[in-house]
Amino acid sequence: MPLGLIALAMGGFGIGLTEFVIMGLLPEVSADFEVTEAVAGYLISGYALSVAIGAILVTAAVIRFERKKVLLSLMVLFIIGNLMSALAPSYEVMMGGRIVAALCHGAFFGIGSVVAAGMVAPDKRAGAIAMMFSGLTIANVLGVPFGTMLGQQFGWRSTFWAITVIGIVALIGIAALVPTTPAPTAGGGLRGELGAFRNKQVWLSIAITILGYGGMFGAFTYIAFTLTEVSGFAASSVPWLLILFGSGLFVGNVLGGKAADRSLTKALVWILAILTVVLIVFAASAESKVMTVISLFFMGAFGFATVPGLQMRIMNYASEAPTMASGANIAAFNVGNALGAWLGGLTIAAGLGFNSPIWMGAAVTVVGLMVLLLASSMDRSEKAPERDGVLVG
Repeated sequence: MPLGLIALAMGGFGIGLTEFVIMGLLPEVSADFEVTEAVAGYLISGYALSVAIGAILVTAAVIRFERKKVLLSLMVLFIIGNLMSALAPSYEVMMGGRIVAALCHGAFFGIGSVVAAGMVAPDKRAGAIAMMFSGLTIANVLGVPFGTMLGQQFGWRSTFWAITVIGIVALIGIAALVPTTPAPTAGGGLRGELGAFRNKQVWLSIAITILGYGGMFGAFTYIAFTLTEVSGFAASSVPWLLILFGSGLFVGNVLGGKAADRSLTKALVWILAILTVVLIVFAASAESKVMTVISLFFMGAFGFATVPGLQMRIMNYASEAPTMASGANIAAFNVGNALGAWLGGLTIAAGLGFNSPIWMGAAVTVVGLMVLLLASSMDRSEKAPERDGVLVG
């Protein structure tokens, strides 16, 4: 395994920690800046919106530059954003720091996916992408709980100081371990990269990502309410149950990458199908603590097992110019997050109960599976060459 993948994973770890750890520190941040809980929550939604925007605009702005230099520049931006948060004298500056850090998020994972895939043999590229994303999953399993405890013990700013240090370590690792490659020219710069979007399979890949990942995230958004109000767990048990969910993310990411390397389309079909079944079983048995624990792990595992394959699919169909398409797919993950959360919220507002977002998640995942089957059928009918495991660029 190339050591550069570890450096990319370290960057992913820091970015994942920045995105999610704020959830556990909102009470402290709210009290410190004397803002309401709802206003403090904008630090989460503002970050997510900036990720989606940055994945497109920042990637477009740096498309002509050598990718290692771009990754280093993005990590510098990440460090600056978290340093702003750690030093923020006001809520407004804190929000500014969140936005600055978020702008590098989508571009880092989008460009990093292309770089990671280029560091290994063609039949191992989904696994390499999974390795990079493992930093994000480890952030959920270990980083968020320990980052929250650090902030609660020593003040929320200490967590952002720690993330800043992680960013510096990742910067050094990328500089030392990620190989330099020539600036991309095969796709004809930005014009060539945008040309990849003329392929309808690229748009179908984006739709599959929004629906396939959005279904799981819609179920997860309100999981704390499901665990306490439906399953009957104490609130103090929720962090440990979330660690279990995060463990599922990690396992699913690794196994999903390996499965996608063997047969991309078949792997995605089976993963989405099994994820649908898991969500249905979870929703139907959420009153059972034992079934909830089992379902929670497998929801994380099969939910995140889609990520390497979904990222690989769009890169395959945009093989001559994959960078912008890769960034667009990172944006699609965040659009899926927002869509799933919104639909899940609608079911709760309609009085359908706190397991209704899981039912909704299953329905959204089914639609994603149907779009995948349709896209695969269209591809076969057009007699397109087999693309599984093939990436050029």
